[in-house]
Amino acid sequence: MLRPVALLLFLLAGGAQAFRICAFNAQRLTLAKVAREPVMDTLVQILARCDIMVLQEVVDSTGSAIPLLLRELNRYDASGPYSYLSSPLLGRSTYMEKYVYIYRSHRTQVLESYVYNDQDDLFAREPFIAQFTLPSKVLPSLVLVPLHTTPKAVEKELNALYHVFQDVSQHWQSEEVILLGDFNADCGSLTKKRLEELLLRTETGFLWVIPDGVDTTVRASTHCAYDRIVLHGPRCQGLLQTASAFEFPRSFQLSEEQALNISDHYPVEVELRGAAPREQPLCLVVLLLASLLLVPAA
Repeated sequence: MLRPVALLLFLLAGGAQAFRICAFNAQRLTLAKVAREPVMDTLVQILARCDIMVLQEVVDSTGSAIPLLLRELNRYDASGPYSYLSSPLLGRSTYMEKYVYIYRSHRTQVLESYVYNDQDDLFAREPFIAQFTLPSKVLPSLVLVPLHTTPKAVEKELNALYHVFQDVSQHWQSEEVILLGDFNADCGSLTKKRLEELLLRTETGFLWVIPDGVDTTVRASTHCAYDRIVLHGPRCQGLLQTASAFEFPRSFQLSEEQALNISDHYPVEVELRGAAPREQPLCLVVLLLASLLLVPAA
């Protein structure tokens, strides 16, 4: 049983838990891949760290991989329940991918979502945009804009992403937005000079929270900041606590070979400060304080 002083502190601090948003290129995620026990075990551990996870490279055409993954995640992690929101298959040819949001449905809910209307065919996989609630009085809702660029057109797609941001801002009359995903924004796909010339760098208000020097790749032979998170909006940026790449092989003690069975990318994540502490009834606080006064001195 909690001692009175511990209980009082617990109640007064309740509700201030950080909110973690993640993006993960799960590398050709299929039903066959998810059905492999070691892969499933690692994936659910990765997913359980996040309040919202945006999965990319979901290429399952059966529609069964994500429900299976969600079932095992809900069995594994009692802090759920988890739900998901999936885009249709997106692409220009026979190779198609989905964006999938997996989220803790008691901490956040989807308010609205839509696939960006890519009239000029600028994107190989146009963003699947979603507005979520947040457990915060400062920022009650937030828009997420995921993108997995094609390595052949990184600069064109990332500059087009600025125009997606403008579309989103107009659609919801809000500039509190997070852009995230495998941008391929480094190494052979995008030079540092071209990176600095992107509209998302030259226009004001965008905060790139995964630094250029961070390695988001699993292979020891590569060191590239492919995966990024970009925050826009004063309230969103004001809630920022931490941002990083999650090196899951180190955390789960996996060899490089074992980790590559999961993905060749690390997830990237951002933590936002949670809601203000819940207000407790005055009578409860008074009773707890009184109980403290009655506790005999040691």
